[in-house]
Amino acid sequence: MNLINHIYYQLKPFIPRSLQIALRRMVVQGKRKRYSHIWPIDEKAAKPPENWEGWPDGKKFALVLMHDVDTAKGHEKCLDLAQIDEKMGFRSSFNFVPERYNVSSEVRRILVEKGFEVGVHGLKHDGKLFLSREIFLEQAVRINQYLKDWQAVGFVSPSMHRNLDWMHDLNIEYDVSTFDTDPFEPNPEGTNTIFPFFVPATPNPELGTRNSKPEFNCSELVTCNSQPATVFKNGYIELPYTLPQDHTLFVLMQEGDNAIWKKKLDWIAEKGGIAVLLTHPDYMSFTGKKLAIDEYPAKYYAEFLEYINSNYKDQYWNPLPKDLARFWKKSQNYHNPSEIKYNIPSPNPHKACLVYYAKFKSSALLYREAKSLIEKGYDVDVICLRDLEKDKIVDTYHGIKIFYIQARHEREKAYSSYFFNIVLFCFKTAFLLSWLGLKNKYKLIHVTSPPDILVFSTFIPKMLGAKVILDIHDIGPELYMRKLQVSENSLFVKCLKFFEKISIWFSDHVITVTDLWKDRLLSRSASTEKCTVLLNVPDEEVFKPFNKICDNNSKINLYYHGSYEEHFGVDTLLKAMPLIKERITEATLHLFGTGRLKEEFIYLIKEMGMENYVFLNDIVPFYDLPNILKDADIGIVPTKGSTFSDEALSMKSLEYISLGIPIVISNTKVHSYYYKDSMVKFFQAGNPDELARATIEIAENKEERAKLVLNAFKFINEIGWNTTKNKYYEILDKLFNETSKNRLNI
Repeated sequence: MNLINHIYYQLKPFIPRSLQIALRRMVVQGKRKRYSHIWPIDEKAAKPPENWEGWPDGKKFALVLMHDVDTAKGHEKCLDLAQIDEKMGFRSSFNFVPERYNVSSEVRRILVEKGFEVGVHGLKHDGKLFLSREIFLEQAVRINQYLKDWQAVGFVSPSMHRNLDWMHDLNIEYDVSTFDTDPFEPNPEGTNTIFPFFVPATPNPELGTRNSKPEFNCSELVTCNSQPATVFKNGYIELPYTLPQDHTLFVLMQEGDNAIWKKKLDWIAEKGGIAVLLTHPDYMSFTGKKLAIDEYPAKYYAEFLEYINSNYKDQYWNPLPKDLARFWKKSQNYHNPSEIKYNIPSPNPHKACLVYYAKFKSSALLYREAKSLIEKGYDVDVICLRDLEKDKIVDTYHGIKIFYIQARHEREKAYSSYFFNIVLFCFKTAFLLSWLGLKNKYKLIHVTSPPDILVFSTFIPKMLGAKVILDIHDIGPELYMRKLQVSENSLFVKCLKFFEKISIWFSDHVITVTDLWKDRLLSRSASTEKCTVLLNVPDEEVFKPFNKICDNNSKINLYYHGSYEEHFGVDTLLKAMPLIKERITEATLHLFGTGRLKEEFIYLIKEMGMENYVFLNDIVPFYDLPNILKDADIGIVPTKGSTFSDEALSMKSLEYISLGIPIVISNTKVHSYYYKDSMVKFFQAGNPDELARATIEIAENKEERAKLVLNAFKFINEIGWNTTKNKYYEILDKLFNETSKNRLNI
């Protein structure tokens, strides 16, 4: 226990309860804003254990309900709370403080007979249990006696004070002294997992060295509810609580409903983890009378149980804590501590920042890279464009802290405003990164271009030790040769090549997205050891295959999503549609996107009389794309040839493949490099007649579509995000194992 907590517990008996609550509310409100990127959800906690096979009977997630009874007041309410659980069809555990109030043997008997569990919640709940090893050993003798007398096998540490190594001196099967994320506790370090884990009895430097041998026989038989059970002699199971505590939500934060519980539960259910809810009858009001300063309506809890039943019926496993601990021990085969891979993530993770002149919701790339860094243990910030003018400047998404520093109109037509906005973004990013770099001490900054010169916004953090990756997502000189219709020998393009060269020199490593672009960079700006290709492949967790092939050859849904820029060839697709419609009478085309040519496409659709079968829709966030594309029978990728686009691998093609959608795609240089005729249906780039022919051929041939999907899926499995992510991790490992030879020398 740290000094501040020790002083607080010494003074606590003399501080009026109302003042205690008021002071804690002030502290919590300040922390809530500061830790919004990791509370109530910390994405790092979602990773399942190695070789995890799932919950019993194929249940989606596990739900454990626990009630800590802190005071005599709470003790009086236990049976009322048990009645709510029982009425809703749930079972839970009640954890009592043996020497703080009189624990009724009759209450314990009733609870056990009704199928509930009884556990021990400290000894006195006075904050002194972990003050020293000697105090702990002295109190452990009495705690073990209560465990034996109550036939209990579980321990819940008051206020989450803990020393996981010392607790091997308790005769327990499981402990609850940790959480996945809860920065409001006296010990705020989370375990970063929504799964149980085993704490081995062997000394572990991460947990602290034991100063003496245990005085107790941990192999002693202990009975629980008249069923014999052996205390885990090689360690115990740790059950981190994963839903915010009721006292934090309703007393300190003064939340008026249980929305945060619901949000966190939905996330845990999606990830397949364990929802451990720790509540206190002490703070629940069952009467409907005026609430005390430290009370909340018990209906919040009851309504949450109703939500679980109505939204997740037959999808969850609701064991008692002891049963979950035994399941975990058995399923994970934790018998030999020497074989256990045990790790509690660092309470002070490294920090990383991603920078991209793009909108977050439109960029699966940003989310995918941010999530991969979170999985590697980083806290991640993102600096990017704002989606809407009304959006918050600072927000969070799945544990990612996002700085939306600038808006951008999607239909910029004047190049003066186009380049002004880019330069403005560079300056804003430089100022923000300088401040954040001093504050956060970034270990890594990942800058995605264009523009290449955006990498210089990292100057201050780089001087402070951050490693900088330049991710050349679109190769600059060729991109602007196409946009501006200028030659390679123009002064502007020569300047862009110079900027590219010095940007690569400034960076610690360079990533690009195709082998063709790597060859081009090596020929003029980069060295082989400093440049890596990472294909812009989709995240398999977001883009999962539909396994759907349309049976009706006369009713085909064609889809395109992405930008409405000239080189993406949407005009070629629109011109091909009347030809497709002649042959396939019920064919429809659904476009989802935005860009400078949107108004021209609206006009073209009307002029060609295609309003009844060509539908122009707004762009959708990347996380909604799979749901939008579920009705697609064929994906169209009509990218034009020529400068830049001939070598730009379409990400939408990889997304279609990942979802199991057959594609018709232009035969550009890069598409022909990566794809084969057995995987996709090619057509001559820029030719509407050829596009129509290719589309009609596979629309009328279900077997060919199925074959294309199968072969393309084999390809994406080989080069998918799991493979690419590991290559990304290799880059990071290499960067941080090297000396500072690439650091800017000033």
